[in-house]
Amino acid sequence: MPDSWRFSALASRHRALGSALEDWNGMGTAWTYAHDVQDDHTMIRTRAGLMDVSGLKKVHLVGPHANGVLDQITTRSVGKITPGRSAYATMLNDDGHFIDDCILYRMGPDSWMVVHGSGAGHEALVSASQGRNVAMLFDDDLHDLSLQGPLAVDFLAEHVPGIRDLKYFNHMGARLFGAPVLISRTGYTGERGYEIFCRAADAPMLWDTILDQGKAMGIGPAAFTALDLLRVESYLLFYPYDMSEFFPFADGSTGDSLWELGLDFTVSKDKTGFRGAEAHARLKGKERFRIYGIELSSDKAPETGDKVLLDGREVGVVTIGMVSKLTGRSLGIARLDTACAVAGTALTLVGAQGTVAATAQPLPFDDPKKTKRTAVG
Repeated sequence: MPDSWRFSALASRHRALGSALEDWNGMGTAWTYAHDVQDDHTMIRTRAGLMDVSGLKKVHLVGPHANGVLDQITTRSVGKITPGRSAYATMLNDDGHFIDDCILYRMGPDSWMVVHGSGAGHEALVSASQGRNVAMLFDDDLHDLSLQGPLAVDFLAEHVPGIRDLKYFNHMGARLFGAPVLISRTGYTGERGYEIFCRAADAPMLWDTILDQGKAMGIGPAAFTALDLLRVESYLLFYPYDMSEFFPFADGSTGDSLWELGLDFTVSKDKTGFRGAEAHARLKGKERFRIYGIELSSDKAPETGDKVLLDGREVGVVTIGMVSKLTGRSLGIARLDTACAVAGTALTLVGAQGTVAATAQPLPFDDPKKTKRTAVG
């Protein structure tokens, strides 16, 4: 892990499960375990799995200008988010191009937690906070254990009063097995799930106890790579792997608009004045590609970098693919020419498995109405 400068308190647990702790976002992360990642996918879709996603960056923003800072650098109207609620937001540069996504957790009137990935969100927060009456704290003591799947609520209901009443994108303080935690009804799987934020000192106990007491329900540890299978089905993008930073345009340039990525829904209605807002508005209708789904007539997964053709002409590239042992479907997320991003368009994939027939399919593949992740009760 030559690039890793952040450390999970669960590192020894991951090594015991067979992980080499590969780097992600500066932290040694359990990308794989000794068991088959397909088993993790099946477990999360049918029962529940526990993942260590502490590699996400957690930043506390507190002070009278905190709301203004977040209004400036994110696409959400943060004044509409009340304490105890959260929202998925994106951040743009001055050209109106995507630089990071995040979840904004409102903790109090002038208090927020911002959780983001490996984009330029931290730098944007630092720049916008300079000279403002706001304190910014990067918190690597805070760990994030993600319990995802249909049985997650049943497990937590035995230990956390009121958890069934916690709505999607809401969070609550609680005690879990004696430890103080913040439980958020969020996740990155497309399933009903919960993120359990805890102190590093409590993370090993919580990890061990959840796995021990959840074993009878079929709950087990899931490796980080399981998210790749889940996110393909659930249309969850991962910076920079689905973006032009990984797949530059023909002229070598990078930078994707929210319209191209299908993330324009993250801009609050009638909101203006945020960084990149005017450029974002001008880019509407000027999409150079669209993020779209493809399905193969194959029992093998499309691979990252596989080319997508229409009548012999290259019209796209696969950013991530998967084949599911649970459903048998071979699916992928692709960057497609806009004219081809139409349901049912007959395409050809050329890649590691040769030449295979494919069709364009709308995203998400799984649970398009999001009934699972938003379920009540």
